[in-house]
Formats: sequence, C-alpha cells, structure tokens
Amino acid sequence: MFTQDQLKQQAAQAALDYVLPQLQPDSILGVGTGSTVDRFIDLLAAHRDAFQAAVSSSERSTRRLQAAGIAVLDLNDVPGTALYVDGADEIDHQLNMIKGGGGALTREKIVSSVADRFVCIVDDTKLVSQLGGFDLPIEVIPLAREAVAREIRQLGGLPRLRADFVTDNGNQILDVAGLDYQGDPAAFEALLNNIPGVVCCGLFAISGAHVALVAGQDGVSRLALQDD
Repeated sequence: MFTQDQLKQQAAQAALDYVLPQLQPDSILGVGTGSTVDRFIDLLAAHRDAFQAAVSSSERSTRRLQAAGIAVLDLNDVPGTALYVDGADEIDHQLNMIKGGGGALTREKIVSSVADRFVCIVDDTKLVSQLGGFDLPIEVIPLAREAVAREIRQLGGLPRLRADFVTDNGNQILDVAGLDYQGDPAAFEALLNNIPGVVCCGLFAISGAHVALVAGQDGVSRLALQDD
C-alpha cells in the first residue's frame, strides 16, 4: 500500500511528465501552492532550462522555485501561461474544486485565470463524489469579517475565523462548514464572491480544472471533461 506522501509524489511526477513535452524555451509556467506542488517544484528543478520562468501563486512557492534556480516573474509582466499546475483540497468528477487549505486561494484563482489549461494534481483521497466535506475557505478584508460572517450564516453556513493566520494579501480567512452548493456550484461561487468584503472564495467552479491527475493505489488516472 502506498502512503499518502508516496501518492503525492506520484501525482507530482505525473504532472512533470504531462507538462514537460508542452514546454518551450520561452514558456512561462504557472505554479500553485501546497504539499503536492512542493514535490512538483522539486522535480521541476532538474528541468529548469526547458522553459523561461514561472509565475507563482504564493510567497511560499516563490521561495521554493527560486531556491530551485527557477526564475519567478511578476504576473503583471506576463500576458498569460499555457499551463497552471496546482493541487486541491477536494475535486469532484466534474472538476469543480475546493481550494484554500493553505490560504493561497485568491492568488491561485488569479494565476489560474490567465492559463490556457489548469492541471490539478491530487492523491485519490481528494477525489469526491460531492464537494463539501472540506470546509470552504473564504478570504475576507478584516474590516468586513463579521459582516461577511453574518451573510454566510444567512446562507446556512457556519463560519470560523482561521486563527493566527494572515494571507499573503494581508487578509483573513473564514473556514465555512454547512454550505449547500451541490445544485449549482458555479452560481453559488458567484453569490459568495458578490458579498461585500469577500476577496475570494475557495470554490473553483466558474473556472474549474481542465485536467486532473489523480494518484491512487492502482496508478495515476487522468480525468478531463474534454479529450486532452
């Protein structure tokens, strides 16, 4: 039996195998955040000459990329990327995701938005039939924290402030249990994003993943809504 750490390593290797043939010397690669992405960055280091640079979704990943000898560009200087590689806290078979367990959800959503293809890498404990087992992270402006929490309660959610945590953007996170967004996750994402004071919610359904590489005991499987 593979451990979860071993499965994460397999997912990272599958991502490298998927990405490398698509990289050109002038390519810019989008890189996300998290323990599985850390492993991907470590593998990517040996191939840093295969592409020009990366854009990163967090200070954590930026430091790891730079330590690996990979140049990191400001997103404002990049017109877009062909690929964005990131993990998820949950992903369903329609490739909707919950993200933000590490607190980088806003930058992850921004960096993924400029990519032609979002490649999600996970172990099979993250693949679910329905989203919602993982509390939904919502990044909020500190001034609006309680106002947002009241709105969330009106929607049936149970918000909890993530203690002693500040995002790379200087904001706070509410982790919310009890929300029901199974009928139309994209519509619910838009509803949450429209609450004044919400910077970003961790529901990735309006723009989900294009491809998921899922590591399990029988190997790595590929999920895609279209032929890939």
